[in-house]
Amino acid sequence: MAAAKTRASSFSRHLSTAAPSLGPGLKCGPNGTVLLSSGIPDLDKILGGGFPLGSLVMVMEDAEAPHHMLLLRNFMAQGLVHSQPLLYASPARDPRGFLGTLPSPAASKDDKSRGPEPDQEKGLRIAWQYKKYFGENQLNFDGQRDGKHEYSNEFNLRNPLERHFINGQRVDCVSIQDSPDLSILQDRCTTFLSQLPRNDGSISCAGRIAIQSFCSPQCVYSNMEWEMLSFIRSLKNMVRSSNSVAIITFPPSLLSPSFCKRWQHMADTLLSVKAIQDDDKELAQLLTGYQDMIGFLNVHKVARINTQVPLILEATTFSIKLQKRRYLVLECLNQAPVDGSSGNSDGTSGSCSSSSKTGNLDF
Repeated sequence: MAAAKTRASSFSRHLSTAAPSLGPGLKCGPNGTVLLSSGIPDLDKILGGGFPLGSLVMVMEDAEAPHHMLLLRNFMAQGLVHSQPLLYASPARDPRGFLGTLPSPAASKDDKSRGPEPDQEKGLRIAWQYKKYFGENQLNFDGQRDGKHEYSNEFNLRNPLERHFINGQRVDCVSIQDSPDLSILQDRCTTFLSQLPRNDGSISCAGRIAIQSFCSPQCVYSNMEWEMLSFIRSLKNMVRSSNSVAIITFPPSLLSPSFCKRWQHMADTLLSVKAIQDDDKELAQLLTGYQDMIGFLNVHKVARINTQVPLILEATTFSIKLQKRRYLVLECLNQAPVDGSSGNSDGTSGSCSSSSKTGNLDF
């Protein structure tokens, strides 16, 4: 009897066993993507690790408070710490002066003062014991603490970034205040992205593009809605074929409703920030830790590259807090006890209604 022949399908999936060689500030993500940190560790966890390379991030500003600047500063500072090329466009007359307001990474003594958690130390001991069973890429997935820089740093908003991170770097600043059209910004973006071609095998460096208040009234082209939409579409196509991430902040109140929807549709990752009033007594009764909040962050869309499976988040609205008035922290909203009595911050209670009478629960 002849031996049975094994049938080999021509539609077999090509999987590379070796992990790609990545530069500083990059790590492997799901479905063959490479992630880049947003500069906020909590935001990286919410988004599944960070911003995928080749994605366009858009942030809707709040007209009452510049909370979007917190996200922009950490995003730019994280790139400079990792020696990544940066292109910054601003409606200010001197955009390079904004680099002096970037925060500095948290010092090691601040990290030691917080003290490691016992569970974390136990996890590190287990990882060391089973190190021979895992690859180095899996052990250092969340960040290389033994390396020169971590994947995602905590930044001290009170300390400015040291000058040596800014000087000598490939930093390009563009003022879009007096530009009659978007041709100058288009050319600068094209030149910048041409230096970062897509190479999935080995990625030694990744770039960052930060455009602040794109449709600001200070810009001459602020009324050219179709031209701005065409620029965003062109930028998205160029970023998709390069090793970079672009982030654009814009005030949605200055756009018509139809164009605002178009802009949101162009984004791979869509975020929005909202300020809260200090004397909002009704909101203070509903949320715990209201006195420490400075605003809210809403996640409207998360980038999904190389997959069609949507990402379902546990929460889409997070509170923006300044821990010790130095570190930017994002937390899930916790509802305060309904009766105003003392309770835990998780909002858990013994009953599902405000009434203290026992009886059937009415859902």
